[in-house]
Formats: sequence, C-alpha cells, structure tokens
Amino acid sequence: MEKITTIGQDLAKSVFQVHGITEDGRVVVRRAMRRSQMLDFFSGLEPCLIGMEACASAHHWANAIGEFGHTVRIMPPAYVKAYLKRNKTDAADAEAICEAVTRPTMRFVPIKSPEEQAEGMVLKTRELFVRQRSQTANAMRAHMAELGIIAATGMASIAKLIAILRDGDDARLPSAARAALLEMAEQIERLTVRIEALDTKIVAAVKNDETARRLTSIPGVGPIIAATVLATIHDPAAFRTGRDLAAWIGITPRANSSGGKERLGRISKQGNKQLRTLLIVGATSILKQARRGVKLPAWVVSLMARRPYKVAAVALANKMARTIWALLAKGGTYQAPLIMTRA
Repeated sequence: MEKITTIGQDLAKSVFQVHGITEDGRVVVRRAMRRSQMLDFFSGLEPCLIGMEACASAHHWANAIGEFGHTVRIMPPAYVKAYLKRNKTDAADAEAICEAVTRPTMRFVPIKSPEEQAEGMVLKTRELFVRQRSQTANAMRAHMAELGIIAATGMASIAKLIAILRDGDDARLPSAARAALLEMAEQIERLTVRIEALDTKIVAAVKNDETARRLTSIPGVGPIIAATVLATIHDPAAFRTGRDLAAWIGITPRANSSGGKERLGRISKQGNKQLRTLLIVGATSILKQARRGVKLPAWVVSLMARRPYKVAAVALANKMARTIWALLAKGGTYQAPLIMTRA
C-alpha cells in the first residue's frame, strides 16, 4: 500500500468510515470498518494526519489513536460541512473531513484527556440536577396553584409549599394530590442534597487551583463559573483576543453585513451554552447590586440608564468573558477600575 499522509475518519457507534489519501491527493483507502477493527487498522499505519469531527466519542478516539504516533485533529462539524459534496453519506462525510483537516485556516478543537473530560462531567451532572430540580419545583408550584395555593417564583418559596404539604391539618389539599405532591417534594430535597454535595467538591477543587482562584477575583465570577471556564477552555492561546473568546461563547452580536453596511443583530448564542448562561447569571447578580446603590464602573451605570436591563446584563457578561481571557492568557488578578459611580 502507498504511504497514507492524511485520513478523514467519520465516527459512529458501530460502523466507522475511513478515507485516506497520499501526499499528492490520490485516494488509496476508502472503506468502512467495525469498532473492533479501528485500533488494529491505525496501529499498522505509519504516522499520518487524521481528522475527525467533534462529537461525544471524538476525544476518546483521538487519545487512543494518538498513542500510535499519529497527529489527530478534531474540527467543529459546522466547519466541515462546507467541504461536503452533494448527498450526505458516511463515505462523503469522511472525504469532506479529509479535505477540511488540511486547510490552513481550519480551526481545531483542543483534545481533552480523560481527567479533563471528568472535570466537565462533574459540572454537567450538577447542571442536570439543577435543571431537574427546577422542573420538579415548577410542576409542584403549578399543581398547587390549581388548588388555589399560590407561591412566588424561586426555590425559596418551595420550602413554604412543602411545609403546607406536610401539614396534615391543611384541608385545601385532597389526599390523592397530597400524596403525589409529597413525592415531588422528596425528589426536590434529594436533588438539593446532591447539588450541595457537588458544590462542595467543586469549591474545594477551585480553592486548590491557582488559576481558578485568580478567576474568582473577577466580580460576578464564582467557583462554578471558574470551574466551568477551566473545564471548557484548555488553551486560551487558541483565541487571539478576548473578543474571540466572547464570540466563541456566543455573547457577541450576530453580524449580517454586506455592501459596506454593517448590521449587528442579537447575540449569536453559538458556542458553549453552559458557560454563556453562567456568565449572564453572574452579570445579572452584579446589576442587582447596582440597584441597591453599590458602586459600579461608570460605563455600567451609563449603560443601565439608556438600555434595557437584559441588554446591559449581556454586555457585562461580554466584558467578563474578555476579562477572563486576559487573566488566562496574561496572568495576574483582576484590578478594579479607579473610576466608580453609584447607580
């Protein structure tokens, strides 16, 4: 077999497609193989460049194949799509991946080690528990509202509803409804215990990490945001500026410009949804402090005076993302601006 220099690998659950070419672009391998054949195939090849699309199992295969001396590159699927010719098939996908991985302007996804993947799993597990608790709490609040028992939004009011459920003298609840809603209450309490246990582990990990401690010096950035940043951004040098990081997170305006006219729309919401949500929540907490008269930078106060509240929160989250990049790329801790204004 002629020497293969570049391979495009289309990943799947059971059947994988491989497209290999020589240095002059001639196709020498185009075949499908089972999962059990993968490592045997790559172990018998001379070191070459291998491209994959980013997906759930991409990091596992990148680490496993990289042990044979191959150079593995992972790409966002959206960037590979442009190289797909006509109909979508596994063979066509592998060919497009093989073409895309050789492009000099292609952007690649950093390969995560199993330990780095584990850090992200802890945060995603916590996010799942929080989402499940919110869903259960909203359902319980809605069911009790049907019976005329109203509570304010937020988890703080859920404790009052649970107290009503456990009050046997309250006659507003039929016995069948009380039994069903008590199941929801117990589920909420179990999830709260699990979330608090994960929070304890995350906070302890942040305290033991020097970079994470520096990130928490930024207003609005707590242990959860710092841990999420470290779990998702492994190579800050991959972003030229802080704006590149903010654009990757998805908190920069979507551009639709042509003919010399610049048109900026809503934020793109591309990139990492988990980190974007946390940054906006952190920015909102800062704006709430402004309503209480806490001193804030003049530009934040000015922005709140002329723009809607949520727009100001997104703008502040964008600023937080840029500050995070500066601390990751250049070191140091956050230095508050000298000019502060009361809201």
